[in-house]
Amino acid sequence: MDMIQSLLPVPSPLIVVISGPSGVGKDSVVKRMAELGYPFHFVVTATTRPRRSTEVHGVDYYFLSQQEFADMLARDEFLEHAIVYGEHKGIPKAHIRQALASGQDVVMRLDVQGAATIRRLVPDALLIFLSTATEAELIRRLETRHTETSQALQQRIATVKEEMKQLPQFDYVVVNRDNRLDETVAQIGAIIAAEKCRVRPRMAKV
Repeated sequence: MDMIQSLLPVPSPLIVVISGPSGVGKDSVVKRMAELGYPFHFVVTATTRPRRSTEVHGVDYYFLSQQEFADMLARDEFLEHAIVYGEHKGIPKAHIRQALASGQDVVMRLDVQGAATIRRLVPDALLIFLSTATEAELIRRLETRHTETSQALQQRIATVKEEMKQLPQFDYVVVNRDNRLDETVAQIGAIIAAEKCRVRPRMAKV
């Protein structure tokens, strides 16, 4: 056996969680990674929240009724699930297992609460926290979405301030600056590439 080959570690497929507060751009980052052809399996989250006009079922989210979500929950089909701003969200187990079995890295976007759950269930998951450069910038993004009532917007802003306090629980932080989406994506790609070079690879299993 070749001595060098025998010493080099063989990295297992990664479970990568892209998280951060509401409005930071998680959806845009993951969508751009897919557009640029990053060779990852992008997990689609199931949710009971209403579909926005720009969203596509099965691409952005699986938009389920309350009953459909409850049925999947009863069958233990979610790796992680939570109630976020009054709506249910969950990560289907089957899609992750299929991707890992085929040798693909898995990328999922989750709120901060969901990321904490994944870290507990899958300790070797790679957690990346997306942030804006300033709090004012994040609040401005939330305000310009025009997707919430004034009361709901204030609730999100309060939640954002609490979510930012969880940053030390993550492995990496990437600042998603305005009009520099490709730079954000490149930084995430570099983090994943560096993880593939670890002497002691992560062994994420579901």
